Amino acid sequence: MTATALRPARAGAPREPRRRRTFRGRHALTILGFLAPAIVFVCWFTYFPMLQGAHMAFRDWNLWDLTSTPWVGLANFATILADPVFPVVAGNTVVWVVGSIVPQLVIGFLVALGLWRRFRFRGLYQALIFYPWAVSGFLVGMLFRWMFNAEFGVVNNLLMKAGAIDAPLPWLADPKLAMVAVIIANVWYGVTFFAIMILAALQSVPDEVLEAAAIDGAGTVRRLFSIVIPYIWTTLALTVLLRAIWTFNSPEIIYAMTGGGPAGRTHIVTTWMIEYTQQGSYGLASAIGLAVMVVLFVFCAFYLTAMRRVNQR
Repeated sequence: MTATALRPARAGAPREPRRRRTFRGRHALTILGFLAPAIVFVCWFTYFPMLQGAHMAFRDWNLWDLTSTPWVGLANFATILADPVFPVVAGNTVVWVVGSIVPQLVIGFLVALGLWRRFRFRGLYQALIFYPWAVSGFLVGMLFRWMFNAEFGVVNNLLMKAGAIDAPLPWLADPKLAMVAVIIANVWYGVTFFAIMILAALQSVPDEVLEAAAIDGAGTVRRLFSIVIPYIWTTLALTVLLRAIWTFNSPEIIYAMTGGGPAGRTHIVTTWMIEYTQQGSYGLASAIGLAVMVVLFVFCAFYLTAMRRVNQR
């Protein structure tokens, strides 16, 4: 071995520049090859049916006569708006969404606060609380349909034993009580989602800030409204938005419990759309679906704009 080979390199000697990897066309083809199955799957099973449904909304598309599907323009939308059931369905939808979201938010927030503290068997309680979210909405509707049964339902049995009522109530047959029953079922089903999201947000609140506020003399309520809620405000707002969209588009509980009855008193836009589909009026059903998509898009735009203005204050 020569002396030259043993001579160490000087600290100030310039190093050879490293070669930077260039993004070549074959890299793009490789990435596209991996993404192609997912892109084809999403386009074929999501966007293509969406476009097909939007196209059907402007045609007289009836399942019992597919030989003639003429272009009718906005006639399907005019038929929906002129239907005497439409005001009832629109009002029921608002009551369904608001009556479900507000209790879900309040109860879910309280449950998340309770699970935020450390106590024995905390993991077990979390598993029990989160369990309803894994159950099908249609199955939940069938479960509560039996619970609210007028003859042998457990709800009437418990109320009568508690002395709250003297005779069984026809929950699902009474137009005034049917909507209350389906909202109770949906509240039970949706509390879990709020509890999961809010608990995840609460765990990101810094303990140092809460300890500093406690040292300064801030009580539990003051820390909650001055630190915790402002810190997780974005998560709360987005959770309400997501759950509102899902509740607006969730007909399975109502369909399983009442089918939209009695006398259409629990019909919302999505159950109404299912009824038109069962009648074979795909054009009218597609018009309702397209109108729902537009309404939700406008609602999301206004909601996100208002939330941004609140955050900028």
